[in-house]
Amino acid sequence: MKNMKRNVQQGFTLIELMIVIAIVAILVALAVPAYQDYTVRAKVSECINGAAPLKLAVAEHFQTNGTWPTATQLNAGTGDGYGVSTYCSEITVAGSPSAITVTSTALSGTTISAVLTASGTGSTLWNCTNGGSADTAKYLPSTCRGT
Repeated sequence: MKNMKRNVQQGFTLIELMIVIAIVAILVALAVPAYQDYTVRAKVSECINGAAPLKLAVAEHFQTNGTWPTATQLNAGTGDGYGVSTYCSEITVAGSPSAITVTSTALSGTTISAVLTASGTGSTLWNCTNGGSADTAKYLPSTCRGT
């Protein structure tokens, strides 16, 4: 008897390849919208991080003097255009206790704002709230969404 070789199938069939492509397409369709929200959130975070020097100035003034600084005292060192970047249109300070409002244009055609409010007696605590509309809240970092 001769040594008979069996033909062993090698590679994938067309059906198997089509199933894999369909699964990948479904995963991409689910991931792209979530990733777009993530990138807008990262751009808005740039504005909130840009307010860090003002947060430091408020905390330092409060610790040194025991009173909240006025907006005039804080804005003296910032000048026009403070905090303006590719995704951040403005950062403003107002009120007592101080409230820092950051405004982002990360989402084309929509203004997203967050308000960082100082509170505390022995130390300065910062709370971030949505200063814009409810439909822009999903683009704020998690510290501003209360989640």
